[in-house]
Amino acid sequence: MKTKLRKWKMEDAQQLSEILNNQKILANLRDGLPFPYTIDDAKEYIQAMLDADQDQTFAYAITDEERVIGSIGVFRKDNIHFQTAELGYYIAEPDWGQGHGTRAVKQIGELIFETTDIIRIFAEPFARNLGSCRILEKAGFQLEGILRKNALKNGRTEDMKLYALVRE
Repeated sequence: MKTKLRKWKMEDAQQLSEILNNQKILANLRDGLPFPYTIDDAKEYIQAMLDADQDQTFAYAITDEERVIGSIGVFRKDNIHFQTAELGYYIAEPDWGQGHGTRAVKQIGELIFETTDIIRIFAEPFARNLGSCRILEKAGFQLEGILRKNALKNGRTEDMKLYALVRE
């Protein structure tokens, strides 16, 4: 098993579409993704990531032996928070529990701290998403607090956890 990050390619659209046509994954992401998630939706996302400002958006396919198994991105904030960025990621359900998420989060943290002036990366998983919380903890993120009743997802008010990794 080799978890690697690489820039998106338009040829990844089919695999991305298959990954995101899964309600279990969508239940843990922010709203805005269509369902069903078509190849055209995937192509639009990939093009947006390829066209994004390379100093603001750091978006990668997560791969295992060149097979796309997920997505990860770090998105720089602005104004007084310009050296802070938010992390988001997901792994295809067949690849859950194999360490890919932890390896991908570690890799992107190292990459961001080595190549940018960002000093803080944070993530806000739903508190109920124990797998994602565990990935962040194993990757060195520290729990900073619980954001009570912070989001409305699928008609339910949700608590979220705030994790951060800070450049030392």
